[in-house]
Amino acid sequence: MSYSTDPRAARSREAMLAAARQLLAREGPGSVTHQRVAQQAGVGRATVYRHWPRSEQLMLDAMGGADLPLFKDPEVPIRAWLRRQLRQMADELAIPAVAAMSLTLAQSAMWDPELAHRQDESVRTIVERIHAAIQSAVASGELETDAGPSDLAVMLVGPIVYRTTMQRDKVSDDLVARLVDSIGSWHS
Repeated sequence: MSYSTDPRAARSREAMLAAARQLLAREGPGSVTHQRVAQQAGVGRATVYRHWPRSEQLMLDAMGGADLPLFKDPEVPIRAWLRRQLRQMADELAIPAVAAMSLTLAQSAMWDPELAHRQDESVRTIVERIHAAIQSAVASGELETDAGPSDLAVMLVGPIVYRTTMQRDKVSDDLVARLVDSIGSWHS
């Protein structure tokens, strides 16, 4: 019987995805490993590998059913909220396993159309959330900027990804503040 039609395999898969999503929400991306998912779901590690031979597949499926926690539910003042969100992102990417997974996912997306589609969806979500927050800041008079949605995400997120994954270095609070301040004129 194939995994897609065997009801036991389907239940196992759902239990493993639920476990991966719980780990992702509770402990972040670094916790979503074959071993941890197997322990959390009460299955053997080989069962997890059977469904997801590559760790990036497991992570993407877990993320696919979970809402991305970053840049969600903006709070005023937007400037302080944005700094907290970028700090959280930098702290997640400072974990070597998370940085490695991010680079692996980006590389895999270059050749795997399904992974590319999922990555595009995640990027679109981040861009839309940042843009919505910035629009709110502009509408309230907190910020003046003429940067477009995609450029805003690049200006804010790009340097953090570069610093943590390419330079394998920490992101200082000062850098986070400079990034936020660089996107326009902030008003108190």
